[in-house]
Amino acid sequence: MKKLNRCGWCEGDELYEAYHDNEWGVPVYDDDTIFEFLILETFQAGLSWITVLRKRENFREAFDDFDYKKIANYSEEKIQELLQNPGIIRNKLKIRATVTNAKAFMKVQKEFSSFSKYIWDFVDGDPIQNEVEDYKNAPATTAISDKLSKDLKKKGFKFVGSTVLYAHMQATGMVNDHEISCFRHAEVKELGK
Repeated sequence: MKKLNRCGWCEGDELYEAYHDNEWGVPVYDDDTIFEFLILETFQAGLSWITVLRKRENFREAFDDFDYKKIANYSEEKIQELLQNPGIIRNKLKIRATVTNAKAFMKVQKEFSSFSKYIWDFVDGDPIQNEVEDYKNAPATTAISDKLSKDLKKKGFKFVGSTVLYAHMQATGMVNDHEISCFRHAEVKELGK
């Protein structure tokens, strides 16, 4: 069987490769999935993505299947319970930010009819198609992620720096940063049409 050419960052780890092959860069338009990635990217800040990916199912269980309506109403007791959960990243500020972000997420939904509409407007509704030759040379931030970060902070979101948001844009297909030699580059490009 011919070996698939993938982006260099995921090679050698089955979980990473599966995520890369099936999810990373695929345009996401439903609010539930966008929120899930927002939470996961928040927890990833300062850590490697594989660390979060390995704990993803624990996060899903701990955070009520990423249900932002439930998360927005978490009590102090629930927050303390999360802080004791060894299956997730037990960062007090990030856990509290998740509750804050769930509330802010619903406010944006109310204002724009959906969070998806709001966030995709930053790229005029179409994925940005980059021509990345080596993932090491892909940007960590862009003018768009800077603008999005600033706007979300104004709306009350926490842990939404430009680097976190650019990673979110990559994960949810707002930007296609698959290496041009990667088998997914052309496939994801087609999905964005």
